[in-house]
Amino acid sequence: MEKRKLIMEKAMELFAEQGFRATSVQEITERSGISKGAFYLSFKSKDELIMALIHKFLQEFITGVDQVVSEGASDQLLYNFYEYHFERFLKQSGFAKIFMKEQVHFLDEEFITQISGYNERMQELILTMLEKVYGEKVLENKYDLVYTILGLMKSYMEILLLTDLPFDAKLLAESLVEKTHILAKHTSQPAITEDVYVMLKGSQGTSITKERVYAILDETIASLNESVEKESILMLKNELMNPSLHQAVIKGLLKNIEAHPQCKQATYVLQYYFERQNKWSARNSS
Repeated sequence: MEKRKLIMEKAMELFAEQGFRATSVQEITERSGISKGAFYLSFKSKDELIMALIHKFLQEFITGVDQVVSEGASDQLLYNFYEYHFERFLKQSGFAKIFMKEQVHFLDEEFITQISGYNERMQELILTMLEKVYGEKVLENKYDLVYTILGLMKSYMEILLLTDLPFDAKLLAESLVEKTHILAKHTSQPAITEDVYVMLKGSQGTSITKERVYAILDETIASLNESVEKESILMLKNELMNPSLHQAVIKGLLKNIEAHPQCKQATYVLQYYFERQNKWSARNSS
């Protein structure tokens, strides 16, 4: 077996048994039957090894989901999608539990960027799956369903991680297929529209700067005729530049623009910015 692959395999066993921090390079080399020198020829550090394992798991996982979505027949696609997720997750649950417990150490910029990329790819695959399964029946709510499906899976995976309760991946998949069918059929008020979905994708892993907000507001203002909406956006832009308005007034101005089709992006970024500003103010006044 290739040395790098051997190290990763044996390290995965040790990490699942006793955790990242408790496992030393010495133990990894002993389990692998190699010298420390040979280890450092493959990995600069234990942290680099851990990141390589995470990347390998995510890459294999996404590749598997991609195959399920692209090759699966529409009548079984939802079930195959859910079953693959939970069977794969249960197979690696030991490593996943350790990662959830000790992940704070790895929340650096590179890791966040990597995770954001996998999340975006997963969203695209779920959207493709929904279009294959339901077609035009979910034209209005498919973007909302993407986040609903992600939320459902996250909730059940947290149960698997935080408890030792026995779970049948097949039964869980059947349950989620049933829930998805109900939501696809009966959702009439999606929270995530196509416009919001596109903006969410554009802002993942990044923050919306005040300069970006100004640019979006200027574009929106230029597209509007004289109206309550245009006047409201001008006042909100001025509020960003020179804060003076009461919170209730800001909410009222946002209410003025939220229903206008040309103001959806402006509404989103303004809500984002004012919410972030309020959290910052609350944190600093406490």
